[in-house]
Formats: sequence, structure tokens, C-alpha cells
Amino acid sequence: MDWTGGPPLAKTFKDWWVRLSAPSRGIILMVVSTMCFSIMHTAVRYLSGELHPLQIVFFRNLFGMILFLPLVWRSGLSFMTTQRLPMHLLRAGLNVMAMTTFFIALSMTPLARVNALAFSAPLFTAVLSVLLLGERFRLRRWSAIVFGFIGAIVILRPGVTTIDLGSWLTLLAAFIWGLTMIVIRSLGKTESSLTTTGYMITFLSILSLGPALTVWQTPQGMAWAILLLIGISGTIAQILLAESLRTAETTVVLPFDFLKIVWASMLGFMLFTEVPTLTTWVGAAIIFTSSFYVAYRERKIDKRQAVRPIGSP
Repeated sequence: MDWTGGPPLAKTFKDWWVRLSAPSRGIILMVVSTMCFSIMHTAVRYLSGELHPLQIVFFRNLFGMILFLPLVWRSGLSFMTTQRLPMHLLRAGLNVMAMTTFFIALSMTPLARVNALAFSAPLFTAVLSVLLLGERFRLRRWSAIVFGFIGAIVILRPGVTTIDLGSWLTLLAAFIWGLTMIVIRSLGKTESSLTTTGYMITFLSILSLGPALTVWQTPQGMAWAILLLIGISGTIAQILLAESLRTAETTVVLPFDFLKIVWASMLGFMLFTEVPTLTTWVGAAIIFTSSFYVAYRERKIDKRQAVRPIGSP
């Protein structure tokens, strides 16, 4: 095709993007986000045969921080002003624990199984919001939560097969991430997203350095490229996910998050000859459906409260 005299490719893409509806843009962003997450997970699994997951966690955070620096350069450091430094530190500490646990799980358990069990994180958040924040759920949300944990049992099949350490670690990571989401909710009441992101990235790099030094092994050759890929794909995935949820309704884009297990299954088969079991697919569908319903109900209640007149119960 002759592009002579035509508009630059970037401008053509921008014009096409602007013409899309908000739901379409949100869906595309979510789909690409799931691809980036799957690339990161696969790269972690691949590199864990050469480097300890603790080191991979550090470089994931370090390269993520480097990608964030241009924004700091452009905006200055004024957005880092806060009076809730301990909460930012708590959030980063929990995040490091969740990421470390999850990366270790990726090193020893099939990709599809890890991604399937990771869908349980919103269920842990919901339960913890009741226990720690005193939120009240009606029967429908409690039923969805119980249904979701039944999905985890379908995948794990306790009593039928031995539950591997990686599966336990994935559930532990999901639980810790549930705690992290509680802290993020608290920070969101007073802090901007830029402030929370800035402190998260800074503290993650600092907190993950110590554990990495205990198992330090200088990366060689292609390991540097894979570490860079992990940092870039993980950071881009987070940005696209946030933008997707900002662009379109949660109920429109969230169903496409299930593609994580599709990409994980494809990559796991191509690179590690992993074939997901039927119970993994069934359990993943149950957990995801339950998590989606909980998110849908919370979104619906948040909207109802947003339009409630001041002083109403």
C-alpha cells in the first residue's frame, strides 16, 4: 500500500481511536492489559529457572520505577506531598508480600492454574471489608462469595489430589492482595491516584531490594532482556487496566479479564507443554463469575450512594 502523501500512521491510529465508543476503547484496553499480564507471568515463570523469584520481584519494581520517572520529571515532586506516609508504607509492604508470593507460585505451578486461583482476590477483599470495615452484605453477595470459594475447591480437589505448594501460595497472594485493596480504599479517600502510585513504586523498589540481596545472582545475557520485559509489560498492564476501568463501566470491561486464563493456557502449552485440566477451566469460570458479581453489586451500590441526598440514611 502506498502511504506517500498520506497521514502519519500515529495520526491515523489516533483518529481511529477517537472515533471508537467509550465501551469499545475500554474493552480494547482491557484485552491488551490481559495480554501484557500474561506476558509478564510467562516471563517470570521462564526466568525463575535461572534467577530466584525474590530477585525478579526487585527488578520488576526497579524497571517499573524507571518507567515512572519521566512523569516525575514532567510533574515535579509536589504530588508526593502526603500526611499518610505510614499507610503508603503499609500498602507497599503488603504489595511486596503479595507479589513475592505470587511470583514464587508462578515458578512452580502451571500458569493457567495460578491465574485461575488468582481470580479469588476480589472475594477475599469482600470478606475482609466485612471483617475490617464493618460493611454489610446481603444474601446475594454472600452466596456469590461462597460460590466463588467452591470454585477454588473444584480446582484444588482436596482429598482427591495433593494440593501443591504453588496453589497454596497463590491463594495466600490473593488474600494479601485483598488486604492491600482495603488499604488502597482507605488511601483513596484522601490521596490522589498519582500520589499513591508514586509512593507505591518508590517503596516497592526499596522494600524488595533487601530480600533480593539474600539470594543475589548477577543476571547474565538474555536474562537482562527478560527482566526488562517483565518490568515493561507489568507496568503497561497496570496502566492499561486502570485506564480501561476509567474509560468504560466495570461491568462492560471486567468480563474480558477472563482472557488471562486463555492467554496463560496458550503460552503455558507452547513454552512449558502445560495442558490445563477440565477442573481448572470449570473452577476458573466459577471463581470469575462470582468475583464479577461481587464487583457488579459493589459498583451498583456505590452509584446508588453517589446520588443519595445529603443527610439520607
